[in-house]
Amino acid sequence: MPDPDARHNVRWLAPGSEAVLHRQLTALDPQAGALAMRAGVVTALLVDAVQLDQLRVIERTLQAAGSLVVRDRRGDRALLLGPRNALGAVAPALRGFSDRPRFVELAQALERTLLALGGTPPPLEWGGQRWVFGARTYCLGICNVTPDSFSGDGLGANVEAAVAHAHQLVEAGADAIDVGGESTRPGHQPVPAAEELRRVVPVVERLAPSLGVPISVDTSKASVAEAALAAGAAGVNDVLGLLGDPEMAPVVARAGAAVICMHNQAGTRYQDLVGDVLRSLRRSLAAARAAGIAPERCVVDPGIGFGKDTGQNLTLLGRLAELRALGRPLLVGTSRKSHIGRVLHGRAVEDRLHGTAATVAWAAAHGADIVRVHDVRAMRDVCEVVDAIRAAAAAPSP
Repeated sequence: MPDPDARHNVRWLAPGSEAVLHRQLTALDPQAGALAMRAGVVTALLVDAVQLDQLRVIERTLQAAGSLVVRDRRGDRALLLGPRNALGAVAPALRGFSDRPRFVELAQALERTLLALGGTPPPLEWGGQRWVFGARTYCLGICNVTPDSFSGDGLGANVEAAVAHAHQLVEAGADAIDVGGESTRPGHQPVPAAEELRRVVPVVERLAPSLGVPISVDTSKASVAEAALAAGAAGVNDVLGLLGDPEMAPVVARAGAAVICMHNQAGTRYQDLVGDVLRSLRRSLAAARAAGIAPERCVVDPGIGFGKDTGQNLTLLGRLAELRALGRPLLVGTSRKSHIGRVLHGRAVEDRLHGTAATVAWAAAHGADIVRVHDVRAMRDVCEVVDAIRAAAAAPSP
């Protein structure tokens, strides 16, 4: 049976997304477009797989609170509109039908989403450190031990160069280092596990005793992850989000490691870009739970540049806040990627520093907890300034 969170795929239409809200209303009910600007609407939750008897309970509950629900006349999607406290009353009403498991499952999905929207993700403990989110943005420095990195920074199997580079990144302000032995750029050639192990494990072995920050291994192969974790890595950055190698989640669970679950897909066709990304990431989190990985050790990544064209990458960045519905720390990786070059009229990869800085600033200001970057010193500065602005904006007026 599909995971309830993925089936209902409850998602928040973030404040400021009036155009998105209007489109969703119109898609659900062509007569309802004018409701988009209704006074008193504070929170909008879009919910899939809502059956008619469940919908009646939701309608009664919201109408009693002066709020409303708009349903899809052609399907089973519903848009819940109202102040957050009114929406919070829906789950207890559904739980009143405790003899119906599907009512309880929908209640739980709504509760988890509202809880996530009401606070910051739980701290991440890994590599002997405790990352507390909400006040600052963490930088994950990239150390590519590949000969064909898209960004031109691959160090091949040169262990000494990779070790030196990782220490330089930490000195520049990296909070953790991501070591990767296989390029994932478009059109890359797959690397056999034995070769990836040869590139990655010696670097991790050298770094683990002396680096002073957590190390993640960027791999989608369970055998590489297992060896890197045994060598001293504290986490796995899986570009297939635990949905590729079936042994990956058990490997991470046995090691008690952290995991970054990234969205990825073949091709760029979506029914609903943000909704499809959320649903896939929920499946990743369900795979983590099923394997015994603690929820507080899971980070999510929308996969900018993976299975998305330039417009889709920009849309995801523009709606990052909606991914807070997952309740997990959010990592965003835009560094030097091709969508930046296309926006800048064909700018070469080595000349995308300022474009990268713009995307990092936007991400840090709109929900990213971690940014994965090549140019650590510059992006550390960007994040510190954005964090300071966010703190000032949240403080009482002087």
